[in-house]
Amino acid sequence: MVNKESKRNNKNEPIRPRQFRSWIQGLATFVTNIHFPNFFKGTIYEGAAKAVCVPGLNCYSCPGATGACPIGSFQAVVGSSKFNFAYYVTGLMILFGVLTGRLICGFLCPFGWFQDLLNKIPSKKFSTEKLKALRITKYIILFGVVWFLTAVVVTDTGIVPPYFCKYVCPQGILEGGIPLSIANPYIRQALGALFTWKFAGLMLIIILSIYFYRPFCKWICPLGAFYALFNKVSFYKIHFNKDSCIACGKCKTACKMDVDIRKTQDALECIRCNDCVNVCPTDALSTSFENIKIKRKE
Repeated sequence: MVNKESKRNNKNEPIRPRQFRSWIQGLATFVTNIHFPNFFKGTIYEGAAKAVCVPGLNCYSCPGATGACPIGSFQAVVGSSKFNFAYYVTGLMILFGVLTGRLICGFLCPFGWFQDLLNKIPSKKFSTEKLKALRITKYIILFGVVWFLTAVVVTDTGIVPPYFCKYVCPQGILEGGIPLSIANPYIRQALGALFTWKFAGLMLIIILSIYFYRPFCKWICPLGAFYALFNKVSFYKIHFNKDSCIACGKCKTACKMDVDIRKTQDALECIRCNDCVNVCPTDALSTSFENIKIKRKE
């Protein structure tokens, strides 16, 4: 019988996407911000593609942004039922969620990649295992700030204030506020207390990300909270073969999102980064894509 661990180390084993996750994240960030010259002009792209939502958290006001942010678009139209675009945005977010769940957080979100890079900075790392109660915050933000406030608190003009984007989201200041203020002197002159508030929030997230893995994703991000709701029903999943498991615990140790994949394969916090699959010595863990390939061979 062929030893499965030696099989895993076979040089002829096919290269899998998860082995290049950081490169995929970087490519996704580049594709969703492809209008790079705008960073030097201090302007934003306003073409037809801007009406289409990208999967991850990527600010509409970023000079290079290819499309719109799902959360920003949702806030802009959720309180105005006369806009059919509201149904389009919601439908597109549901489609992303049903197809992949939080795989988008693990592979396609620019701000998720930004936090990953920060966490690689050499420093003492702290576990968030005992801070699980904070996870509920992102669901409060999703339903309370992104949906409830924007659906109820509407001005006389019918314009929905984008509360999360305006007062909370650090991606907006990172991708939009800072680059635009550097390149555009008129924007720089208009900076005030709101910019200072958002900049302070971004700095806090940056510092936390160095010591904790993805604090924004775990505790704050409403887009991650939305996709998490689909982890139990999404087409893409991580599968566990109990008969192959040797209870070594490597998968739990490898998971930086504090998920024990052996107990819950559709955990809300799982971002499908597949780190657990990478370290499993007996191939007890597999993805839906791999299972499809196996069935085809059979």
